[in-house]
Amino acid sequence: MSIDIDVTFWSQHVSFFLIGAIVLTSIRGFILTLTKFFYAIASSKSSNIILLALAQVMGMYFVSSVLLMRMNMPLEYRQIITQVLGDLQFSFYHRWFDVIFLISAISSIVTLYLLHKQAPTSEKLNSF
Repeated sequence: MSIDIDVTFWSQHVSFFLIGAIVLTSIRGFILTLTKFFYAIASSKSSNIILLALAQVMGMYFVSSVLLMRMNMPLEYRQIITQVLGDLQFSFYHRWFDVIFLISAISSIVTLYLLHKQAPTSEKLNSF
């Protein structure tokens, strides 16, 4: 009793489903963070401008997720996304994504280090 399974077919569909789930949860986390940010800085006068700016950032985040997802797809599906998005220089965007990620990671590490270094320790708090 042998079950014939098309491994290529199922591996492509399962991997596409998993990539889609990762992108959706990533976008959901990004939207939750933006919502917290929006509530922190919004007022009745500035809410429309902030909402437009957040919509622009969310759109750029979605497009960048699609561009990064394109890099990890098989060649036949990569060509479909290339046709849909038109004549983009994907290597340019992939290179700049890496540079921006590196700069933001280093700046985050430095900021967290400085904040941790300046935070009062329990010994300093107990001496007062």
